[in-house]
Amino acid sequence: MSGVSRQGSGRAPPGVVFTTGVGRTCPDCSQPVAACECAARRAQAEAHIAARLAAAATGNKPLVKLRRATAQRGGKVVTLIEGVPLAGEALAEIARALKRKCGAGGTVHDGVIEIQGDQRDRLAAELERRGYLVKCVGG
Repeated sequence: MSGVSRQGSGRAPPGVVFTTGVGRTCPDCSQPVAACECAARRAQAEAHIAARLAAAATGNKPLVKLRRATAQRGGKVVTLIEGVPLAGEALAEIARALKRKCGAGGTVHDGVIEIQGDQRDRLAAELERRGYLVKCVGG
């Protein structure tokens, strides 16, 4: 390196779990355990999902946003589905059904469903059929 010491920066190099200068670090964010905010972010995301579930239970149609993205995917296009008021296995189940409907692969990351390819039209029709209010956002 260029002679710059990371010891005083308060952050460990990626992949390091313990350093003498910092102590124990979080494997997700590489921050010292005392300064780690991963649990707080997870709790905030779970609270947001709980609020969306409560809104869906009152009978209002939940707003689901469809977005086309290529960022950090090597130029490959994916369709992102944000705002589905489901969590855990229920979200994974709807993702499986949508992937089957489009004949494409995909995954679920942090409450966002990713479907390979530009599938916005098919997904919008299927989500509206399932009772969601769909809005296409972005390019």
